[in-house]
Amino acid sequence: MKKIKIGAVGLGRLGRKHAENIAFRIPNAELLAVCSVIEEEVAEVQKSWGVKYGYTDYNEMLKNEELDAIFIASPSALHCQQISDALDAGFHVFSEKPLGTTLEECKLAEAAVEKHPDKVFMLGFMRRYDPSYAYAKKKIEAGEIGKPILFRGYSQDPEHAIEGAIKYAGHSGGQFIDMAVHDIDLARWFLGSEAKSIYAIGGCYAHPEFGQYDDGDNVSALMQFENGAMAFLFAGRTAPHGYNVETEIIGTKGILRIASVPQKNLVEILDEHGVRKECSQDFLERFEQAYVDEVQEFVNCIIENRKPDVTVYDGTKSTIIAYAATESFRENKLVRL
Repeated sequence: MKKIKIGAVGLGRLGRKHAENIAFRIPNAELLAVCSVIEEEVAEVQKSWGVKYGYTDYNEMLKNEELDAIFIASPSALHCQQISDALDAGFHVFSEKPLGTTLEECKLAEAAVEKHPDKVFMLGFMRRYDPSYAYAKKKIEAGEIGKPILFRGYSQDPEHAIEGAIKYAGHSGGQFIDMAVHDIDLARWFLGSEAKSIYAIGGCYAHPEFGQYDDGDNVSALMQFENGAMAFLFAGRTAPHGYNVETEIIGTKGILRIASVPQKNLVEILDEHGVRKECSQDFLERFEQAYVDEVQEFVNCIIENRKPDVTVYDGTKSTIIAYAATESFRENKLVRL
C-alpha cells in the first residue's frame, strides 16, 4: 500500500491529536516529521511515536524531500503564509481552520492554491465529515425537508476550559473567526447560498478579560443570505455542562436537528441525582471520528489525484462573514456584505 508521507507543524492540543491520527489511525499515511517551536514537544513526540524527523524551524522541514504533504495546525495567523510556502516547495497541504485571520492573508492562500493546481489543498472544516452532519446534508440534497429557510447553530465551550481560551484570545482573531466560523461554514453549506447581511451582538458576561481584545465570552449573530434564507449563530465560552454543539435546519417541508440534546453517548445514568446523560467535554471528544475522516479524505485525494469538496474559497468566504460579524459586534451596526 502506498503511504503518503506527512510532516505536521503545530503540536498543541489539536495539532497533537491530528499528528496522532496520522501516525496511528490513517492506514495509508505515515507521520514522517513533526515541527514545533517548542523543542520539548518535538523531542517527546519523536521518542514516544518513533517519528523519524523533528524540527523547530518550519522552513527547514520544507527542505525534506522525503515528504509528500504538510499538515498545518499552527496558530491561526501563520496558516496562510505556511500554506503558500508549502505549496511553493512542492507539497500537498492540509490546513486547520481558520484559513486566515485577515482577508489579505486569505487572498495570499488563494493565489498559492491557484498557482499550484496539481497539488491537493484541503481546509479543516471537520464538521462536514461528522457522520450526522454528512447524513443531514444528504437529506437536504434529496429534498426531504423542502427548501431550507433557516439555519440555527450553537457552539459552546465548557467553563472549565476558560483559562486556555483567555490565553489564546490575543491571537485567535476573535470569537466569530475562532469558534463561530464552523457554524458559518455549515450555514453556507446547508443553505447553499452566501450571506448578504449580518447583525451581531454579545459581551463579556462572565470574563471581562476578553474585553481587552474587543471580544466577548458569549456572542450571537443574525444573518440573511442571498437566497432569502436566515441563519442564527450563538458562540459561548461558559457552558457549565461541557462541550455543546447543536444544529437545526428548518425547511419548508421538514426540520433536521443534530445533537439538540448534547450527549456523550447513548448511556443514561440513574442515581441519586435522577436520570441524566453525560456530555462530551471538548471538541476532540465530540468530533473524534470527523477529525480522522477528514484527514483520510485528504490522503485519498492525493492518492486518487482528485480535489476535496472543501476548498480554499470556502475558507475565504467564511472568513469574510466572520469578520463582518466581528465588525457588527464591535460597532453595534448592521453590516452588508
